[in-house]
Formats: sequence, structure tokens, C-alpha cells
Amino acid sequence: MPNTDKPNRLIAETSPYLLQHAYNPVNWYPWGEEAFQKAKEEDKPVLVSIGYSTCHWCHVMAHESFEDEEVASLLNEYFICVKVDREERPDIDSIYMNVCQMMTGSGGWPLNVFLTPDQKPFYAGTYFAKHSKYGRPGMMEIIPNLAKVYHEDPGQIATVVDNVVTALHDMAQQESSPIPSMRTKEAFQNLQSNFDGIYGGFGTAPKFPTAGQILYLLRYYRSTGKESALLMATKTLEQMHLGGIYDHIGFGFARYSTDQMWLVPHFEKMLYDQALLLHCYTEAYQITKDDSFKQVVFETMTFLQREMQSPEGGFYSAIDADSEGVEGKYYIWSYDEIIEILGKEKGTKYAKTFNISPHGNFEGKNIPNLIKTEKMLLSQEELEQCRKSLLDYREKRVYPNVDDKILTSWNALLISALAKAGAVFEDKTFIDLAKSVDDFLQTHLVKKGKLLVSYRDGQAKQSAFIDDYANYLWALNELYLATGDSVYLNRSEKLVEETLSQFHDQENGGFYITNHAAETLIVREKTAIDNAYPAGNSTIAMQLWRLGKLTEKEEYIKLADEVLNAFSADINRFPSATLWLLQLMLTHQSASSEIHLTNPTDEIHTELFSQYRPFDVWHLKQQGDFELQVCQNYSCQLAIKDPTKALEVLKNK
Repeated sequence: MPNTDKPNRLIAETSPYLLQHAYNPVNWYPWGEEAFQKAKEEDKPVLVSIGYSTCHWCHVMAHESFEDEEVASLLNEYFICVKVDREERPDIDSIYMNVCQMMTGSGGWPLNVFLTPDQKPFYAGTYFAKHSKYGRPGMMEIIPNLAKVYHEDPGQIATVVDNVVTALHDMAQQESSPIPSMRTKEAFQNLQSNFDGIYGGFGTAPKFPTAGQILYLLRYYRSTGKESALLMATKTLEQMHLGGIYDHIGFGFARYSTDQMWLVPHFEKMLYDQALLLHCYTEAYQITKDDSFKQVVFETMTFLQREMQSPEGGFYSAIDADSEGVEGKYYIWSYDEIIEILGKEKGTKYAKTFNISPHGNFEGKNIPNLIKTEKMLLSQEELEQCRKSLLDYREKRVYPNVDDKILTSWNALLISALAKAGAVFEDKTFIDLAKSVDDFLQTHLVKKGKLLVSYRDGQAKQSAFIDDYANYLWALNELYLATGDSVYLNRSEKLVEETLSQFHDQENGGFYITNHAAETLIVREKTAIDNAYPAGNSTIAMQLWRLGKLTEKEEYIKLADEVLNAFSADINRFPSATLWLLQLMLTHQSASSEIHLTNPTDEIHTELFSQYRPFDVWHLKQQGDFELQVCQNYSCQLAIKDPTKALEVLKNK
């Protein structure tokens, strides 16, 4: 809780994360010229503290350090302090996360970086407690020591700063090199070597529901026929659904699992995870026709509309892990609660089914899961009645904090997922929802053809980044494929024009994170290294290729290949860290078709989505006599005018 009645400068911000710190005794500034000018005038170093509103360890550090009067007193004496919401300023976060990883070998949030007044870093770390413990430095020791070095040994500071800034610029300037075709196989082999054959996923713990790995494996399977790629993807999706990382009462996925078997989640729920996992489960269903994958899609959509959609139509960023100061308190259960709510007979069966016991499976309480369940002891109807009763009870608890800012980038990811799911499952409500979210973005987050980053309390702010444009292009392409409405294709082309004018590196290829008019930071970054969601360059490369096929314009395909070449060094060094971009290489290595359809029947339209076609595109014309024409490798087959014969061709393609 805040420790002062007097707010600091963050009180004028709209970011929920910054507002969480508006009553700290630390004299916080938002990122901007005022803070750095103040640092120059007073010859003070700058602490830049970066996080986001649903970050558990950000809360812990805030309570231990930033709400503490002693820590605040030292910070206010020796530093100018700046708070940054990483979701509103991914450009700042990306630079200083790279710095932290260079200096410490790891990164994460909270991210705390100590800078000179000209924004150059000389020290970095993540979580700092008030006092040093367990070999980790504490704020009470760091603050005076760093201030002393800054003022008494400027030569050391200059050496560190020069080395870090040089390294950052070297990272940003990559020379292209040929990309051997075997890189796609190497990426697959890397995933294979790290695959957990018992519980799915990759590595041990923590385990993240990394959609990029799953979608790459599905495409690799489609390209090569390698059954093990499909097995790794589907095993992971199955185990995640069984585990506690999936909310069996209210649906939706938590951010990651703290253990190997997906049992104990870090309980926060992120919009981008829901959107990307919708893609994964939808595509897995196309291949396997496994109804449990379809179930996850519909349940996740139920959760999103119930808990993450704003009254205005956009979707919120995240739901916190904590409530009443305790992580997971909203989501966990005692055995007695289950029996009391459901009655002894049903409660006992439900508890046994979902691994709920008197001694608990998590710190004496229980996380419902199906990891070791062999048989359902209740009918589907009974299970659903129990679930609803438990949800009704849970909704009376203190609800976790919601980060209610609406981000263009993550909402665009959701639009793409909804459009695809709506077409695959032939559910108009999904497509209608995708359209309504698109309408929201057009109304609130597009000004004069240019995108903005976030919307909250009636205010849209901050010029958008490459991720916003890339994800929106993905959304528009999926809307076109799902509906056949050429308005989305036209908007895709206009969006590409805007993206090129604002972000394109004409000399070296690829796209900068920030636009050409953005404020000058210590380095202007370009990246194709994947995060929890795809790098903007990776997404835009794939979507430019698709748009080139959709519009039959070779310049878009050349631009996509240019992006691939611009980041060839990253691909060659870190193939498993560039899986989203490697999808484009897989596309070039795979058979693909452009399918031209005039006035398709409902059966034909269903068939387009009933199979898994990640490398195909289709053009739909709604007027005229029926016709199907399939083109491959720059040549087209004869047009087919018989719908029955056309359906056979599509089924066998």
C-alpha cells in the first residue's frame, strides 16, 4: 500500500502500473525530458525502474523498497527516479533488458537500470529487496554505493557506459549472410532435444506456454510429414489443458507454470497468451479433429468475454496473480470448501477427479487439475453444474487487480485468432467479435491512418511500434481470409504503406521498433528475437508474404525475404530463438497454393478451413458463376466450374 498521502508526478498518467506507484514516497517521474533535464541540472544519476501492473515481483519490490520511507529517502537524495510501463514503452524496455542480460546474464521484471543523465546505463538488475540477502544486493546498499562511484570515479562509469553502448550498437548492426536450408531442421532438433516426453513442453521449470514453438512444430509437420513434430505440439497442448496452468473453473491460461508438470501456475492471465493459444488449439484441431482442442477454444473465448472485455469493446491487457496481497488466493481451494459448495456426494467425486484433497496440492490448498486423472467420476452435465457452482462461489471473493489499458498490439493478436477460429469452427459469433474489436481499434486507436499504442479512461496515447503494425496486418489478413471481404485486403495494403514510411530501414532491410519520428534513445533497435509473443519483424515478414500471395504483388514477397535476410545473423546463431521468422523459411520450403474462388458454395467454404493449410492463401469473389482455380509455383491449373469436382480437388490437395 502507498505510504504517503501526497502523490508524485505519476498521478497524471493513465497507465495502471504507473498509477500503482503514484503515492510512493519515491519522487517518481514518468519517462520524459523533464526527468533527464533535472538529472543534468543536479548532476545526479537516474534510476529507471521498468515493470507492468500484474507483475508479482514488481509488487513485492514495490512493497519492500519503493513504499519504504528509508529506501525512498535515499533514492530521492541520490537519484532522479523514473517509472516505465513496459507494455506502453516496449522500446525502452527492450534496450535496457538487453543491457541487463549483458551485465548479469539474465533478465526479467521488475527491471531496474541505473543511468547517466544522458540515458547511458552503468548498472542493472531485476528484483532488489530493501537489504542485501542470499547473496543478492539490496537497495540500502546499492543506492549509496552507486552514487559514490558515479561521483568519485567517473572514469569507471565512462568505461562501463562505453562498453555497453558499443555492444548495443553492435547488436543493432548485423551483417546479412546466407541462411542454410538446414536451419529449419536445426530448430526442430533443438525443440526435440528439449522436449519433455512425460508432461509436454520444453525444458523443466518454469515452463511457458510458448505459442511460437507449438505453431512452428505444426508447420514443420505440415512441411515435412514428421510425426514427432505433431506429437510434441499436441502433447504439450493436451498437458497444458490438463494442468493447473489452465483455469478449470473459469477458463483461460495463466502466464506460466512454476513446475515441470504444469500444476502450479504463476496465476496472472495475459491477453497475448489467450490470443496466441487460441491460434495453437485451433490449428491443432484442424489437423487432429480432437474435440478437446475445440473445447479449449470455446472455453477460452467464454473467459475472455466474461473477464477481459471492456464495456466499450476492446480487451484488457492482464489480470493480476495477486488478490488481498496473496498470489493465487482467488483461484485456490480448500477441500472443505468443495464439499460444502457441491455437497458430500458430488463434492467427493469432483475433488477426486480434480486432485483436490484435505492436505492440498499447493501450500496446503488445492489447484484443480486433471494431470493424473484417469477417469471422470461425474457426467459431463454434472461436471458443468459443479463448475458453475464453484465459479459462482469464486466470484464472491476479492477479485485480482485488472490492468484495464487496451493495447493495440495484443488486441490485434486477438482479432487474428478470433477470425481464424470463427472460420474453422464455422461460428459467426467469433468473426463478429473480431470485427467489433477491429471497430474499437479503428475508433479509439487509429488517428489519421496512424496507430497508437494504448487506450484507457478515454485517452489514447503514444505513437505505435512495429509490433502494433505487424500484428494489425496479421489481423486484417485473417479477417480477409475468413470473410472474403476485400475491404480488409485494401486496408492491409494501406497499413503496409504506412509501416514502410514509418519503420523501414531502407539501407539494411527490416523494420525498426520505433518510427522515424520517435524520440532518440541511446540506440535504435531492430530485432527478430522472439519474446513471449512474436517479434514485429517476424510477424510482418510472414504477413507480407501472405499479402503478396493474396494480392499477387511480388514486391510484398520481396520485402518479406528482405526481412529474412536482414536478420540472417540471428537465425544462423539462434535458430530456436527465431521460430516465428523461421516460419517464413518453412513456407519457402513447402508446397503452397493460391486458390481462386468465385461464388463458392458453403461446402467449398467449409472445406477451405477444415484442413490445415498454413502455406495456402485464397481469393474469394462473391459475384459471378462458380469457378475454382488452383495455382502453384507460378502456374495455374485449368479453372473448374463444377462445384462437386472442385470439392474433390480441395479435399485431395
